[in-house]
Amino acid sequence: MPLANQIAIVTGASRGIGRAIALKLASQSATVVAVARSQERLANLAQEASQAKISGTIVPRVLDLSQRVDVDAFVEQVAEEFNRIDILVNNAGITRDGLLLNMEDEDFEIVLTTNLRSVFWLTRSVSRYMVRGRYGRIVNIGSVSGIMGNPGQSNYAATKAALMGFSKTVAKELARRNVTCNVVAPGFIATDMTAVLPDKYKESLKPLIPCQKFGEPDDIAGAVAFLASPAAGYITGQTLAVDGGLSM
Repeated sequence: MPLANQIAIVTGASRGIGRAIALKLASQSATVVAVARSQERLANLAQEASQAKISGTIVPRVLDLSQRVDVDAFVEQVAEEFNRIDILVNNAGITRDGLLLNMEDEDFEIVLTTNLRSVFWLTRSVSRYMVRGRYGRIVNIGSVSGIMGNPGQSNYAATKAALMGFSKTVAKELARRNVTCNVVAPGFIATDMTAVLPDKYKESLKPLIPCQKFGEPDDIAGAVAFLASPAAGYITGQTLAVDGGLSM
């Protein structure tokens, strides 16, 4: 199995894309430290992995990513427990949509902290251990909103666009230590977050997608699993849009 004996951290792992990523990495024999705020959802994820009898392990951890001190302490704890950290998937993210003229400062700040600051904090802490071990795979989950922009998402699109510049810089700084950093940018993916959108709006999007359908969380998980594997060692600083052709 390509990820045997590897330790992975996946944030936002209790549902949607993060859940699919955690299960995919565990199915390839990784030990996955699954991070989220909901203890109940994390317990369900761990139970599902156990019942599926996959080769890896899900280790649930509750963490508030908006607190830098907690993030640093969490990474230190994982490193002490497992003696290494091989993979980091920064997936956690939120939306607080609204048109620019009506957007409150708080709506911008909370999206900035969850979607960007937490990525900086986690990546900075984890990369120290990857550099020491001279191996690492960092995959940041972006969005086609960061590539194309999207009305009502000036805060969200800004954080996802920033991820691409951040990842390129991290890639250049850490490449000599065999640590890669890439972005996977999902398009419209069928998850709990998108399920609440009006059907009329969702149907209006399909003609814009060359593949004429919405993606599934497993589509993103597969791309992440490849970039997190030893086979992707010569790929770094790249943004892979998994969007059915929407952004081209």
